[in-house]
Order: sequence, then structure tokens, then C-alpha cells
Amino acid sequence: MFRFTALAFEYWTRHAEGVSKPAAPGIRARVRAELTEAIKTTARTHLASEGAPSLSLRAVARELEMASSAIYRYFPSREALLTALIIDAYNTVGACVEEADAGRERDDLEGRWIAIGSAVREWARANPHEYALIYGSPVPGYAAPDDTIVPATRATLVMLQLLADAIAINGAPDDTTEIPEPLRSELAAVESFADGSVPPAVAAIGLAAWAEMLGMISLELFGHLENVVYDRDAFYNHTMRATGARLLR
Repeated sequence: MFRFTALAFEYWTRHAEGVSKPAAPGIRARVRAELTEAIKTTARTHLASEGAPSLSLRAVARELEMASSAIYRYFPSREALLTALIIDAYNTVGACVEEADAGRERDDLEGRWIAIGSAVREWARANPHEYALIYGSPVPGYAAPDDTIVPATRATLVMLQLLADAIAINGAPDDTTEIPEPLRSELAAVESFADGSVPPAVAAIGLAAWAEMLGMISLELFGHLENVVYDRDAFYNHTMRATGARLLR
């Protein structure tokens, strides 16, 4: 169970007992940030033990020994708590991908692609329940708000930049791929998002590569490679190189 610091415990006890003496604004902000993080940390343990559909604010409050009414001052609903966890997960994996890509030379296209894939897989293996929250089955009854869009694009923006750099280095491929409508219009939106540097045919290849990468990770995390592939590292690395050859040609 999470252990409050003395500062947080004193503030929360005063608040729960209705003590009128106010805390200094700086202390209130620090305590609020600390308790917010405590709630999210405890909620992540519940994701692991109960799963996202069963996440309960009251259960989290009980584990933290908070009054159930107090937790609603931090997260007004289960959906708000789920949103906070989703945003944190997207930001964390996005930061891992950005760091991995930044560690490679810009013209090392294959090395950057392998680094991106390795970063996502390593993060997923270390945080399987958070991976499942953002890349697994949707939580019944939950609709992600717009607040999740920017964090969700962090990793994919790195991917788009890789595609743009590949075109800049190797030249734009001939757009001979037959892409039916309305898919072409949707992929044109990706082109606009990438400032026109990633044409629809290349965006389609990039999305397919991203889906293949997540698919391999999901097969591994969710146990679908048991008794099929034993050397998971070799399988993943081989597939990533094969995918990169198609992606970056």
C-alpha cells in the first residue's frame, strides 16, 4: 500500500476532519500533486490485478485509506482516472521512442527503425498492463476524450519523421499503389499532418509497419507465441529488419 508522506498525511487528515486552518498555496499544490500521483500509482496496480474494466475509484480510495468522497476531488469519475492513466502511458512510451530515435544518426534509417521498435517493445514488456490499456482491447463504456490525442501522436510523429527522412534521402517512390477511396482521402490527411512530406502510398506502408510491430508485441505479451516461437528476441529483430526493408526502400 502507498505510504503518504508526513506532509500529505497531515494535510489530508486536516481536510477530512474539516479543520479550517488553510495550508499555504505551495503546500496545497505539492500535496495535491503527491496524492494525485499516489492515486494513479495505486490504480496501476489495480490494472494489473483486476484489469481496466474493473477499475474502481472506491477500491483505490480504500487501499489508500482515503474517504471515498475525497478521491472524487482529484478524479471526478473512473473515466477521468482512466484518461489520466492513458495520457501517462502514451507520454511515457512516446518519450522512450523519441529518446531512442534521437540516439541514432539521422541518415541511419534502418538503425532508427530498429531503435524505435526496440524502445516500444522494451517499454511494453516492462509495463504490460499499461501497454494493454492503450494498445489492447478498448475498455467497455469508455470513450477517450480529445485530451489523449496529442500524447497518442508522440510515437507516431517520430515514425512520420523517419518516413519523411527516408524520402528526403532516397527520393520519393513512384506512387503506383492502387489505394481505394475513401482510404486515399484518409491517408491524404496523414500527408497533411506530415506537412506534405509523406504521400498516401508511403503513409499506408508506414501504418502497416506500425501495425505489424504492435502485432508482434501483442502476440508476445498476450501469450500467443507460447510453444510456437522460443527465441522471441531473434524473431522480433528479424521481423523488424524485414519490415524496415519494405518501409525504407
